[in-house]
Amino acid sequence: MLTRAAITEVVERGLAEDAPWGDITSEHLIPAAATARAVLAAREAGVFSGGAVFAATFAALEPAVAVELHVADGEPFEAGAVLATVTGPARAVLTGERVALNLTQRMCGIATLTARYVAAVEEAVARVEEAAGLPSGTITRTRVADTRKTTPGLRALEKHAVVSGGGHNHRHSLSDAVMAKDNHLAVLTADGTDLTTALRQLRRRLPHTVHLEVEVDRLDQIEAVLAGGADTVMLDNFSVEDLVSGVAVVDGRATVEASGGVGLETIGEIAATGVDVISVGALTHSARNLDLGLDIVLETPQG
Repeated sequence: MLTRAAITEVVERGLAEDAPWGDITSEHLIPAAATARAVLAAREAGVFSGGAVFAATFAALEPAVAVELHVADGEPFEAGAVLATVTGPARAVLTGERVALNLTQRMCGIATLTARYVAAVEEAVARVEEAAGLPSGTITRTRVADTRKTTPGLRALEKHAVVSGGGHNHRHSLSDAVMAKDNHLAVLTADGTDLTTALRQLRRRLPHTVHLEVEVDRLDQIEAVLAGGADTVMLDNFSVEDLVSGVAVVDGRATVEASGGVGLETIGEIAATGVDVISVGALTHSARNLDLGLDIVLETPQG
């Protein structure tokens, strides 16, 4: 969840980094009374995210700066579209330009990439329905989820951008849910601890509201994990054939998540195996910033 506090923290840190002792160019070159009007323009098509962050950057510098957003988070746009208009004291507009752009370009890039993954899943599921002669919407769409492979300090923004692109959030932090991964299981194995027993003991200690997910990398681990009470079984780096087998073994007794090595070229066939969730680290660790620009609009002299 992208809270006001999270936005403020990131924006203030960004501004302190970019202008630690002020913007000496704007402060010495631009008259204090000068005003400016600028437009946030898209130089390529994409999906918007980060409107609140963009506006908060200028507000942190000068409350008199007004930001009018012309698109909402989650809306697609074409190249050349005007996404927002910024008006107010020129010094503040110029000082906030880079930080506002850096954050918004990052978020739009993630939202745009996520939308491509979501579209690939929808297309794959539609093909399965058509091949089976089923009405559209018969098969529940596989969720595309992010991971914790985010930029340190920017997780709240990046996960919000995933949602803007039509994806879903996995856990936000290590404190949100229990997720026993391969290294956790390796420690238990080295210690001689039975996996099912360990999971059952863990389940008894957990509040009933806490979700339990366990990662497996072999089909023969699934039954032990289910017997331990897992709510979600993550099939990590499984082949497509083994994903089909894994879904059959679980047989509705838990949520099935696929993870590992997921790309735009493979996510469709992974979704077609029947898994409930596909977690994709690339949504955040491999997204490129979208090309946006903040351009000063020169007013035409009257008369």
